[in-house]
Amino acid sequence: MNRLKITIGITATFIVAMFMIAPVLKAGNDVWNKRTTMVFTQPFEVPGGQTLPAGAYVFKLLDSPFDREVVQIFSADQNHLYATILAIPDRRLEAGEETVMRFEERAAGSPQAIKAWFHPGERGGHEFVYPKEKATELAKVTNEAVPYMPNEFIPEITEPAKTAEEPSVATMEKAPIKAVEPSGKDVEVAEAFQPLPVQTASLPHTASPLPLMGLMGLLSLAAGFSVRAFAKQRA
Repeated sequence: MNRLKITIGITATFIVAMFMIAPVLKAGNDVWNKRTTMVFTQPFEVPGGQTLPAGAYVFKLLDSPFDREVVQIFSADQNHLYATILAIPDRRLEAGEETVMRFEERAAGSPQAIKAWFHPGERGGHEFVYPKEKATELAKVTNEAVPYMPNEFIPEITEPAKTAEEPSVATMEKAPIKAVEPSGKDVEVAEAFQPLPVQTASLPHTASPLPLMGLMGLLSLAAGFSVRAFAKQRA
């Protein structure tokens, strides 16, 4: 499988199918949007049909009034917006200490397609929604369901959106989302992506009920003696 290498800043390089990267979060008001700078050493594909060249990019969440997750990809200086991507909530079993970027497996020679983005210390993440045609292709290659939305809702944005109410972004956020299975069958997102089971700690076994039963027996005997004593006094 053709694998990508991804680094954070200029310090670390990882050559794995699941990329574990140290987050770069700007302090203050930027923390909520999970602003993360990533450096790709090979081209990668994003929803909407774009293949971005190797280089540094900023990923962050868009402040949206809608009940949808929107991820934006900027140039390193944030002066150019390359992609605005709709996403659905994703979950992992454990919250790792590193940023993780997962990629869809592709045919040899094809750029890897981004699949999901997880933040340090969080089980929750964002799975990217692709146009229907590309989602169908990825589902067949990966043998996994892939979320999609109709092509007409994919925005063509070349400059940063100032607000989430801009027409192209607002339209995208109202797009219907479904999933396509490897067979090509369309299914509801909730059917394709089952929530992870809730992990609960095993509770310790309670103490044996025998001591409690013994105490109840003693109390019963004491009550019996009291009644007999009271009866004799009245006789």
